[in-house]
Amino acid sequence: MSTDAIVLLKEDHQEVRKQFRAFRKADLTPVQKQGIVDTILELLTVHTYIENEVMYPRVRELLPDLEDDVLESYEEHHVADVLCVELSTMDATDERFDAKTTVLIENVEHHMQEEEQDWFPKVREGLGRKQLQELGEELLAAKKKAPRRPEQPSAMKKAIDAVVS
Repeated sequence: MSTDAIVLLKEDHQEVRKQFRAFRKADLTPVQKQGIVDTILELLTVHTYIENEVMYPRVRELLPDLEDDVLESYEEHHVADVLCVELSTMDATDERFDAKTTVLIENVEHHMQEEEQDWFPKVREGLGRKQLQELGEELLAAKKKAPRRPEQPSAMKKAIDAVVS
């Protein structure tokens, strides 16, 4: 298993996309939708946590030229975090559940595409293989202690910081 930070983050993206495809299938029952969205919320909560706590601060420190990209990513995460918190309080039978989930999916897909096509290549170019592996090890360690639900205090911290700061 690779510990390259970019490889690990892309693997997370693939898992998230798989759940997005599952949600978009026709004829899902509310129970099925709820289960898929619960999985999406967990995956995104963990993923945004490890990027916010490890990847973005380290890249910002090591590659100051990418500061604007990092700040934009924090803002995109903030939007996703707010939608995740709102979805976590909803039931699949709620009138706006599908619409809110669709907006979350569209926002996250845009963010992942931007990272993969623009940001990751810049990071890979700026950091050596050893640094990316060390960063990957930090991501894996953070993943073990990451919150699993968007309403958990450690998940909310960055969303609150973004609003208050």
